Amino acid sequence: MHIRNAARLGAALAAALTVTLAGAARADHHVVKVATKDKVGSHLTDAKGMSLYTFKKDSPGKSACAGECVAKWPLYFREKVGVSGNLKESDFGTITREDGQKQTTYKGMPLYYFVADKVPGDTNGHEVREVWYLAKP
Repeated sequence: MHIRNAARLGAALAAALTVTLAGAARADHHVVKVATKDKVGSHLTDAKGMSLYTFKKDSPGKSACAGECVAKWPLYFREKVGVSGNLKESDFGTITREDGQKQTTYKGMPLYYFVADKVPGDTNGHEVREVWYLAKP
């Protein structure tokens, strides 16, 4: 009888641990991180290491990128952003764009991906047309 109870307890603990770890993994996919790369320095990335950008024509809380621009510069949006390192959660927010889509901001500035960044660590959008820049911490 005691062996059966111990086995049930072990199975229950294993199941609880699996759920806890899965929850932590899901939560981690919303974390913004700081990466450093030669020639471009420190910059923000999503949890997978994909670079995040800002657009010089934007103003705090308002995106100037629409239509074809969004096709090349997809929006970064997470309902709730987690942070790592010295980043502060309070520096991240959400705006609702004129097209009705939501977009995450850093210190008020909308964040984007660049369509030509194919793998984590790519920074192909930095200084494009002297209006697109890596988001700096």
